[in-house]
Amino acid sequence: MFEIVEVPVWLLILIVLFAAIAFASHFLFPSVRWFFRRRMERAVERLNKRLERPIQPFNLVRRRDHVIRLIYDPLVMEAVADHARAEGVPRSVAFAKAKSYAREIVPGFSTAAYFGFAIWLARKLSRMFYTVRLGRGDPEALRGVDGKSAVVFVMNHRSNMDYVLVTWLAADRSALSYAVGEWARVWPLKALIRAMGAYFIRRRYSSPLYRAVLARYVQMSIRDGVTQAMFPEGGLSQNGAVGSAKKGLLHYIVRDFDATSERDVVFVPVALNYDRVLEDRILIQAAESGSRRFRVRPSEALGWVFRLWWQKLRGRFKTFGYAAVCYGVPVSLHDFMTTHPGASTEALADTLMSRIRAAVPLLPVPLAAASVVRAGGAGTIEELGQTAEQLVQEALVCGANMHLAGGSAETALKSGVDALVLRGILQREGESVSIVSGEDGTLGFYAASVLQRLSEPETPRAAADPDLELPEVNET
Repeated sequence: MFEIVEVPVWLLILIVLFAAIAFASHFLFPSVRWFFRRRMERAVERLNKRLERPIQPFNLVRRRDHVIRLIYDPLVMEAVADHARAEGVPRSVAFAKAKSYAREIVPGFSTAAYFGFAIWLARKLSRMFYTVRLGRGDPEALRGVDGKSAVVFVMNHRSNMDYVLVTWLAADRSALSYAVGEWARVWPLKALIRAMGAYFIRRRYSSPLYRAVLARYVQMSIRDGVTQAMFPEGGLSQNGAVGSAKKGLLHYIVRDFDATSERDVVFVPVALNYDRVLEDRILIQAAESGSRRFRVRPSEALGWVFRLWWQKLRGRFKTFGYAAVCYGVPVSLHDFMTTHPGASTEALADTLMSRIRAAVPLLPVPLAAASVVRAGGAGTIEELGQTAEQLVQEALVCGANMHLAGGSAETALKSGVDALVLRGILQREGESVSIVSGEDGTLGFYAASVLQRLSEPETPRAAADPDLELPEVNET
């Protein structure tokens, strides 16, 4: 027992190495994980004291545990059995497919990544590109939502900057869980978006098994009170107007809703508009070609970013004008189903989209574009000013939100015309303004948000203060 045993040096090294690994995995690593988890829990506890809607435990569960809980859900297991029968494959193969879908969908929320890096980056990018405005009275409307309710922000999709703006502006209210399309499933963006709590959805392809897994994830997160954010249009607007809704995610929520439950689901319409959409020409070309495939060369994107930073360093960069976010009148799912018995998901989607359209704010560049379009494509500054004033009066009657430079239609028109002339969309000769040949589509893209809003019925909302400053957002 106490005899000396000779072993080769390489074997001794392996024994010591395995012993060290065993010690670390059983004693050191658990202690380190416990230490950091305790720090994370204290940080979340402090953060929840300032958030209007605290971070739900659902967000803090480890991603691996979420995946296991999802794939062993009875409805998912039933879908696995149906898939196995329909495809004629072993149940284990169907289960592995469902597990791969779950791992693809389920995020891995990180409090530090979201409230640290993501909020900081969103604030920097928003202020670098735009003068940001928030509609008057909107924060008070949100504070009136019952704290037990699950909140779902439904938004029009104007630009990929939508994610950035709303993430920052909602920083002192809650952590948002976005539904993100396939475009974001690229390294290293994929890991960052997943750490922010976003979940990926397939828009171009989906099997019944995939839809069952996705539906159960959405329903489970809603049941646990996670604040969601989704774009019902399913993609960026290619014509500048708010489009119709794709009802997939809404249908999942409505189908699982229990009207007798204490937890209501409240949909909050969010309308965004910009003086300049960064992807405008790409979207217009896609609309003209009839394809939703947006082809952007990495070299072109990098060159554009480099030019912006170079102008910034030289002090010659100016913002792209206003970016505004306005909230519409919230819709309680419980109240909607009570007052509209037997109503379909289509009826709910139509209600939400109409409230989004009603909340779309009027900005200087869209106002100038709409004035030129209504004037027939050309006119003097004085004539366009009269047209702009008429549009503003119509907007006031409709109860539209407005953020106008200088607080007047005349000043906003001049600001918008200058911006469109600078971009080569309009041309100006003396006091006359007209459309540059071939730029009709671009001008119509910006005019659409104003013209569509004026076609909406009257909305009982006060117009936003044109000089309202964005409230300071707390940061972590």
